[in-house]
Parts: sequence; C-alpha cells; structure tokens
Amino acid sequence: MTDLIERRPVPDVSDAGDAVVAARRAFPAWARTPATERAAALRAAAAELRERAGELAQLNHQETGKLPEEAEGGVLAGAATLDQYAELGPVHRGRSLLGDWGATDVMVPEPRGVVVALTPWNDPVAVACGLLGAALATGNAVVHKPSERCPLVGQRLTEVIGRKVPADVLRWVPGDGRVGARLVAHPEVDVIAHVGSTTTGRSIAAAAAATGAKALLENGGNDPLIVDTGVDLAWAAEQAAIGAFTNAGQICVSVERIYVPREIAPDFLEALVGQARLRPDRVPMAPLVDRRQRDHVHEHVVDARHGGAKVLTGGQIPDGPGAFYPATVLTGCTPTMRVLREETFGPVAPVRVVADFDQALLEASDDRYGLAATVLTNSMEHAQRAWRRLPVGTVKINGVFGGAPGGAAQPRGASGEGFGYGPELLDEMTRMKVVHLAPAPAARI
Repeated sequence: MTDLIERRPVPDVSDAGDAVVAARRAFPAWARTPATERAAALRAAAAELRERAGELAQLNHQETGKLPEEAEGGVLAGAATLDQYAELGPVHRGRSLLGDWGATDVMVPEPRGVVVALTPWNDPVAVACGLLGAALATGNAVVHKPSERCPLVGQRLTEVIGRKVPADVLRWVPGDGRVGARLVAHPEVDVIAHVGSTTTGRSIAAAAAATGAKALLENGGNDPLIVDTGVDLAWAAEQAAIGAFTNAGQICVSVERIYVPREIAPDFLEALVGQARLRPDRVPMAPLVDRRQRDHVHEHVVDARHGGAKVLTGGQIPDGPGAFYPATVLTGCTPTMRVLREETFGPVAPVRVVADFDQALLEASDDRYGLAATVLTNSMEHAQRAWRRLPVGTVKINGVFGGAPGGAAQPRGASGEGFGYGPELLDEMTRMKVVHLAPAPAARI
C-alpha cells in the first residue's frame, strides 16, 4: 500500500521481555478465575468485535489491501471463534479413573502458563481470535505479536479483548522478526503458537527445543488440487480459480498447484483462463500485501517461464502504484519448477498435465508440505483412495473451501505440527495432572 496510515516509533526489543514478565505475574490469578468468568470476558469481547467490524475491516484493508468485505468477514469469523471458545472453555474437562474403591482418581487439565501468539497478516483477526480465545479460555496469560505488516489491526484487536480481562493477562507487542525471536527465546514462555512461514516456524521449533516451550506451528503450505476425468470442467475451473485467486492467493490453504489428466486438459485450461480473466473486472480481487510479496510471486512465474512453462494469461507486473498482480494461469509446468515445489502465496494457478488420476495422486503426494489438498471427482473409489493416500492434515473432496464447524487437523511435514484450531486447541493449551485422593489411616491410640 502507498498511503501512510499512522507513524509509530520503532519498537524496543526489550519491550518483548517486559511483556512476558508482566504476563507471568498476571497468570496465577487468571488461572484461578472461574472458567465461566473467563468465558463471559470472551463473549463481551466478541460482542464488541461485531460492533466494530467495519472499523477493523477498513483498517485491515488499509494495512494489507484485503478487500473490505472479506476483511469484515474475517472480523465476524473471529468474533464467532471467541464465542465458540467461550462455550467450550467451561466444559473442557479431564476424566475420572477407576482405582481403588476407597480412593478417587482424576485427570485434571491445567493451563500451561504464558502463551506467545505470533499471528499472520493474511487473516489477522480470525486467526488471532482462535489462538487468543483458546489460550484465555483455559486460563493462560498471553503475549500477542501480530505481523509487522498489520500492527494496527493487531493492536486494536488485542485492545478489544484486553479490556475484558485483568491487566497484563493479554499484552500486545509490535515489531518484526527481531521482536519475535526475543519472545520465543524467553525462558518464561510456556507455549509458542505460530501461524506463518515455514522458515519462521523452523526457527521457532529450534528456540522451543532450547527452552522447553511447547510449539504449535501452522507453517506454509503447497496445497494441490486434482481434477479427475468425468467432472463438469466449468465447475472444476471455477473451483480452481476460487482456490488460487481468492484474497490474491494469500490464504494458508490456497490452491498452489493443479494436476489435470491429459485428456481433459485443453478444455479445463480454456475454462480456467476464462475464470482468471474475470478478475478483477467482474470478480473483485485484492492486491498483494506489498511489493516484496509481489516480487516473490513474480520470481516464481519467471522461473517457470524460463523452465519451459507457458503463461496463458497474466504473469506481468502492471504499471502504476500499489502491489497488484494479475490472476495468472501457467501450463507446461514440471515437478522441478519452484512454482510447484514451493509456496507461491499469490494469484498463480500452475497446471501440471499428467497421464491419469493415478499419476496426479502420486505427484500431488510427493511434497515436503502437508497442510491441505482438494480432489474434484465423481468417483467414490478415487475419492476414498485420495483421502487415504494424501499426506496432509485436511483433504477436501469436491469443494476447495468449507467444512463443518468444530473440525481440527494436524499439519504434516514442513507445514508444522499440533492442533491450531477447533476444540482440540484447548487440549494443546493445557496439560493434564493426575490426582489420587485416598483417606488417611485412622490415628493409632
């Protein structure tokens, strides 16, 4: 973006350590607060988020370029997530054990302590509300560092929630990777919850190994989409376009690579090019977050073109201000190209033409990432085989986005580890203590 939103001093890295110390002091009292009171605080925060959805959405648009209506949807999704954890927190429970008749044995979940939440710029409110909501609902204190690409959205969100809880239970720390590194290396941190790049995630894992903190990592993805023979190709192209171009491809589970059998490839490519050319004239499409990200996306396209891929539409940096990049369709892609091997995180749909569904499934599975995958097929046998074989946390059959509420998946490989959302995130934010209660023997006279 080119417009100045607000001037801020460069944050002092030492502020990160101060925030962790303050959160540690606030933790014991918050951990003893009844779960129903913690839940009431989250509900109050959710209500205020809904009231300020338009304001936060506009700020998000100014900082990252996200379309206002999509940004507002993210705020409302975040509010719904806070409500979800307000409901789940008080009923999060351990279990009783069957021991001796005269004793009681129970497993009790307890908060871990101080959680550092490092949240991304591409969906800053919805993602942060998941991590903050689960941590607070279970009695942890939290230090929140949003991406340096959207510090004001992160600050406003943290202020809204922070006003509903006691002082220092939730702290906001601005800054770049230096601040993040200071936070994750702090010995008083018990959990590091991160949504972002694989490179950052690996550095966090190393820091957590040194301090003993628990690391919850949702790193990058390189999600494949397989188009099977026999499907409606106009619908398949629309699904591919939605997956590759929504929010300019800046979604963790965006479609990053497409596999199409040779016999249907010409018709599919024609339909996909048509879908790409609808954007942004008839279908709104956001710019990329900044020119640094646009340069990264264009490097992948140039690398593919130099390797023999053909640009069917897009693939050129437009003149003028801003960071817009056109919806781009590539064909002739090969497995060694960066656009198929790495996360592009932009509005690029690289198509790999293969012999058949079996080759598509084999190549889609051959990847170091393991976040999600989509399969478009009319064959129940192909669908069953695909979800069994694809080494990812989430497999979507016949729909690039969507799914029932309450689901939670664990990423694989370079995409991270641990549950990052859903009811299971409450388990990640707590640890179990076994308690054995037995009567003392009668006093001897």
